[in-house]
Amino acid sequence: MNNLKRFSFLTLLVAVCLSGCVSVTEPTAQANMSAEQVKTIPKSWIDADTGHKVVRLSEEDSSRSLYFHQNSYAASGDKMVISVDNPRGVAVVDLNTLKVKRIFEDPDVGILFMGPKGRDVYLTHIPSVNGQVVHPQNELQTPTKILAVNIDTGAVRDVATVARGKIHSINNDETLLIGAFAEQAHSLETGPRDKRFEARYEAKDADGNPLSFADAKEVRMDERLESRIPMQMFTVNIKTGEQKIIMKSTDWLNHIQFSPSDPELVMYSHEGPWHKVDRIWITDIHGKTPQKIHQRMMNMEIAGHEFFSFDGKHIFYDLQTPRGQDFWLASYNLETGERVWRHMERDEWSVHFNISRDGKLFAGDGGDDEMVAKAKDGKWIYLFESEPVKDVAGIHARNAKDLIKPAVLKSQKLVNMKDHDYRLEPNITFTPDGKWLVFRSNMHGPVHVYAVEIAKHAN
Repeated sequence: MNNLKRFSFLTLLVAVCLSGCVSVTEPTAQANMSAEQVKTIPKSWIDADTGHKVVRLSEEDSSRSLYFHQNSYAASGDKMVISVDNPRGVAVVDLNTLKVKRIFEDPDVGILFMGPKGRDVYLTHIPSVNGQVVHPQNELQTPTKILAVNIDTGAVRDVATVARGKIHSINNDETLLIGAFAEQAHSLETGPRDKRFEARYEAKDADGNPLSFADAKEVRMDERLESRIPMQMFTVNIKTGEQKIIMKSTDWLNHIQFSPSDPELVMYSHEGPWHKVDRIWITDIHGKTPQKIHQRMMNMEIAGHEFFSFDGKHIFYDLQTPRGQDFWLASYNLETGERVWRHMERDEWSVHFNISRDGKLFAGDGGDDEMVAKAKDGKWIYLFESEPVKDVAGIHARNAKDLIKPAVLKSQKLVNMKDHDYRLEPNITFTPDGKWLVFRSNMHGPVHVYAVEIAKHAN
């Protein structure tokens, strides 16, 4: 990312022709922000507590970066896609100039991911229900159209229509989509979302008192798990539109991800309260017997928020032994079976972790005191380096090669998130050049997309 001191918030909008969409013909970004908001939301600053530069990448309120394991970057690393609102659509951030341009608008679209090899961003088009946007988190029971929009030209093409179900991922050669379908709807959410937050979960304890957001989410997830709704995992051929069922289950199938290196390898989760389910699994698109990635060893041990390394050789995940007490970033090598557990302090635990493309650095987006770690000072964007725990005096256990390799995460604070409400998850990602961490935040009120420079700002 070059020329980071120059900010040009370009809102020239590109017209697109697609039946049912809203054509983009004139600038709308600044019209969606009041003069007061423009004044009060800074474009850049040096974090007073960390000395790192933070920039606001988005121009419009209710702009969001993608979920932490969904690819938002063009293969060449020059552009990034974000979602925008009012009107709902897609914008592209040029990572060299920081110019932002809307390329598509439609009230019923949502971003899935950037294609890993081409220049298309893949979108869902889900018809509104009674004027309300249908969130992809819900068990979709209505037809979903998959669109592809070229991030350079704005050209739109139909990819496929899925009768029912949610698309989760795309394989590395852009030949297959993968998704899951539940035979009946079950929404985790209890009402319309606040635009500042990720979701709306509400539940009460045995005495009728409202639970916290985090605990209410656990209750709602457990209700969904215990419903034992029959599900199917399916692929969609991008060229032909053919759909093929590859798995049936009454477990809750979620968090489905194609390997970034193997076009036929799939990782997925048995969703639910993490201390109750064996969450992390892999299979292939031909019905291979699923393999469980992590075996629980104690009651209340949890593992989740799994993601691949960029070379596809490792699976990383949040591990706690037991839940809320001891915290690790664990990994499993798919080629050798080697396991590494990287220890961190309570305040360093993060809702999501991520890894740089070269595999040398990790990042975390922190968490508040209501979440699993009950952190006293956890509201930070973190950078981590992993340091192995070495044998004393070079003396090895006889079966050392078969044991888990311990390591320690050394943390560096990049952004103070004290004003961020963690009902919106920041979802950190490294830019392809490894110089910045991108995240979403409501720290200034409306949701925006920000980036923090990994190198410390020179005075």
